[in-house]
Amino acid sequence: MVAVTLLGAWLGLLIVGSVRTPVGPMETTMTLRPSLTGGTKINVSPLGSLRLESHHAPVRLDVNVDQLDPVRATALVDHPERIEGLEEEVGRDVVAGTADLALRSVVAVVSGATALGLAVYRRPRRALGAGGLALALLTASTATAFATWNPKSVLEPKFSGLLASAPSVVGDARSIVTDFDIYQQELARLVTNVTKLYDATSTLPTYQPDPATTRVLHVSDIHLNPAAWSIIKSLVEQYRIDVIIDAGDTMDHGTTPENGFLEPIPDLGAPYVWARGNHDSIETQDAMADLGDNVHVLDNGSPVNVAGLRIAGIGDPQFTPDRSVEAEGDPEERDAGRELAFALRLQETAGTPVDIAVTHNPVAAKMTDGAVPLALAGHTHNRSNEVLDLGTRLMTEGTTGGGGLRAVEGDEPQKVQASVLYLDEETDRLQAWDEITLGGLGLSTAEVSRHLPGDPTPVHYTQLTQPTQA
Repeated sequence: MVAVTLLGAWLGLLIVGSVRTPVGPMETTMTLRPSLTGGTKINVSPLGSLRLESHHAPVRLDVNVDQLDPVRATALVDHPERIEGLEEEVGRDVVAGTADLALRSVVAVVSGATALGLAVYRRPRRALGAGGLALALLTASTATAFATWNPKSVLEPKFSGLLASAPSVVGDARSIVTDFDIYQQELARLVTNVTKLYDATSTLPTYQPDPATTRVLHVSDIHLNPAAWSIIKSLVEQYRIDVIIDAGDTMDHGTTPENGFLEPIPDLGAPYVWARGNHDSIETQDAMADLGDNVHVLDNGSPVNVAGLRIAGIGDPQFTPDRSVEAEGDPEERDAGRELAFALRLQETAGTPVDIAVTHNPVAAKMTDGAVPLALAGHTHNRSNEVLDLGTRLMTEGTTGGGGLRAVEGDEPQKVQASVLYLDEETDRLQAWDEITLGGLGLSTAEVSRHLPGDPTPVHYTQLTQPTQA
């Protein structure tokens, strides 16, 4: 009888023992599961999970974060003072959700045990006995959970997955929003100050950009780092950028919940041109295309005209957000590059040559040699600049997001990198470029160096170290 009751109750929970409920800016699914240790497990896909020793009972509460409301989440980051009101709202949502879950679980447990008892014993009284026993066991488990309830467990969670680095990176959960907001502001201020210092100390202006010069901001590999938006916006304002070109890997896993991260793009202050990276899914590309007329998605070699430039590109042919997806490797990238080069030559034959080609992987970009004056790429998280055999200059950008969450996996944080390209307004040819490098997560150094085509070393060099508050 006990075995039949437990099995029936478990099956009932599996079938109908879960509820979907909003918790603050998140949509969640709450479920009760049999467990020897109890507690609460919160799954935050794709970042990992955290466990709370919230209670000791033979049932565990599983909470799956299904998606994030981008509007409400962005409002919290932009206005961290709202976190105070959020605590009460989350409390109300959790109470309402758990009450609904408790009612549904009672029905699921009793119904499951009764149905299985009837199927096994084929006697209504025995089946009702199984249902009554299931209700008694659930009541006892609930009483044990209440008796061992530990609300302080939320302050000492156990992280897994990428979240395992969260305690050392972000510190106390109660101050993360405020501290990160300060960090973004200080980082943007650092960019502003070093740019002003650079302009003031350029005593050998071998190249002085004309006010009419077309200015392109080249970024790549943001990897879900929201601080990148503050940096980009500051650079757009300081350098009077005409167009931003992003070589991809804006996301980390390309999942639908990540798409809310793209919301700040239309407000960066300049048109945004983007090519898909190997961490960006087709869903990411669709979300990018839906951001408005000021955002342009490059794929299949189809050109766009932005800020007087003709730009074409192709999305990365591989989607490899983690090791569970087997990569096709360089041959797949070369095929994509050849497809782009063919499209570029068709444009040249038609009398509408392309000024800039964009791919995520530099292996693909190299296939455009001779078909375009300038090719931009990313992917490697290391900045490089070379002139290919047939005259095309390939500029590979580092990671403008400092590697995102993956930056914490190494001993040192990755540097934050971006470049400003100066193109002649009439010929659309590269005249000079500035390389901007920030120290990375938690660091506060900035470097700006100006380069001219053909010069092995920068013409001007400025470095600034400035303490930040977070």
